[in-house]
Amino acid sequence: MIRMRGRRISRLMLIVAVLGTIGCDRVTKHVAETTLAGAPGRSYLGDVVRLGYAENPGGFLSLGAGLPPGARTVVFTFATGLMLLALIAAGVRHRWLGWPALGLALFVAGGASNWIDRVARGSVVDFMSVGLGPLRTGVFNVADVAIMLGAGIFFFAELAGGRNGRNPPQTTPR
Repeated sequence: MIRMRGRRISRLMLIVAVLGTIGCDRVTKHVAETTLAGAPGRSYLGDVVRLGYAENPGGFLSLGAGLPPGARTVVFTFATGLMLLALIAAGVRHRWLGWPALGLALFVAGGASNWIDRVARGSVVDFMSVGLGPLRTGVFNVADVAIMLGAGIFFFAELAGGRNGRNPPQTTPR
């Protein structure tokens, strides 16, 4: 009974993480569209943080932005959607729990939110850049942060714990 309650709480926390990530990304993209589109960029914290509106038709760091529109649709809409579904299936099949499950949930939530942009508009809204002097990141959004954070959490959890992040297979007594 206690174990079942713990699983329910874990699942609820994963759902909250997914919905919170997608919700935060959608809201910040809407704010970026309404306040930054067509306006000059803004700089904060001595130019460490820059905000400016950008639409990215490509992938990470605009990779693939120069592809023909049909190829971009196949790669960034259809293939990405299938990859997200495959990741969810892998998480369920392998019964990841704890940190690996959180990492996967953040990765999938960020990917899903960017995927929603691609389906709705054919590009992703980006609006943040950070850096010092000439050393800067590309322009990104909250979903991109979730993707990178999720990948990092998953990688280090698996590296540190191996199978400890998975629910052992259920066996039936003979």
